[in-house]
Amino acid sequence: MFSRLYLHIPWCLSKCGYCAFSSRPLEPHQLEQTCSLLLQEMELAATAYPLNQPLRSLYFGGGTPSLLTPEQVSRLVTHSRDLFGHSDTIEITLEANPGTVSLDSLTGYCQAGVTRLSLGAQSFNDMMLQTLGRRHTSAETRSSFQLAQQAGFNSIGLDLICGLPGQEMAAWRQDLAAALALQPDHLSIYGLTIEEETPFAGRYPAGSPELPDHDLSADMLEEADNRLGAAGYEHYEIANFARPGCRSQHNCGYWQRDGYLGIGPGAHSFLRQGWGLRWGNQGVFETWAAAIQNNRLAATEQQELTREDALSEHIFLGLRMADGISLNGFAEQFGERVEQRFAEAIHQLQQAGLLSCSRDRLCLTKRGMLLSNQVFVRFL
Repeated sequence: MFSRLYLHIPWCLSKCGYCAFSSRPLEPHQLEQTCSLLLQEMELAATAYPLNQPLRSLYFGGGTPSLLTPEQVSRLVTHSRDLFGHSDTIEITLEANPGTVSLDSLTGYCQAGVTRLSLGAQSFNDMMLQTLGRRHTSAETRSSFQLAQQAGFNSIGLDLICGLPGQEMAAWRQDLAAALALQPDHLSIYGLTIEEETPFAGRYPAGSPELPDHDLSADMLEEADNRLGAAGYEHYEIANFARPGCRSQHNCGYWQRDGYLGIGPGAHSFLRQGWGLRWGNQGVFETWAAAIQNNRLAATEQQELTREDALSEHIFLGLRMADGISLNGFAEQFGERVEQRFAEAIHQLQQAGLLSCSRDRLCLTKRGMLLSNQVFVRFL
């Protein structure tokens, strides 16, 4: 049913203007309360959704999980192992914001079982960081990265955002150079998205002259592809690059439609039963907490997928990865050939240089990675 566990930590020191995730500024006492509720929700979920295989990955996301103490992280890791079991090769990732970690806390996370650290650098330009509403500086990112190495982390990733207000190509190249100088194992590169009901939506309306235009934003993503490829990074998913053997196994599970269980306010789950079952938890902390305190799961928005839902998901999630989808694997799962059902769309996308279909694989081309939405819409 599922082989991956996601724990959502909804607290930050402050809310960034572009962020649409389920998070809000931290208030005193709430971290310990949240930790206790997550432990309780895990117990409720283990009863409702018994696991038939050990967990392959565990991911602390947020919010800012690095606000948790090592002792709290250790409790959550240990409880997940006791309830669900851990595979011998489990990947345990913790997201961290620069400036919220120390050598002691990072060493403690390692000792708690965390195997992979994901640092939210976002930019190495301090003016850009201020525009985003980030509380850290570029110097703190470099320091946090080095401290993580000293603490014993063998897998460290960085997140970067391009297409920022007022950002030019020269500044983006400097960001890439600064990131590469640290030699991270993994890099996630995102184009800025202006989400509804965020401060940025009011500050930067559609067509705002302060935002890079579509062509410049696309050029920035292409520049990242070229620079990181030349540095030996594999562009293994639309927004993700890794050194050989350093892919994010947890996120790969999402794109491969592995089952995953989401714990915490606003967390999402997907179980592989029938064609699939999806739901999200209540996003309001107080509503979620009240349900757990009353020994009830806080699931809402449950959707039982149809065959057509699963078929579309299989294609557009699988195509996000450079490996693409297996033609024979698709036929085994859905009882028809994808290259026959979507023959016209595949032909047209091949002619446009966006899709490659050869041997047993259907994959995006390098250009298709940059224009993926134009591809995905043809399979919905």
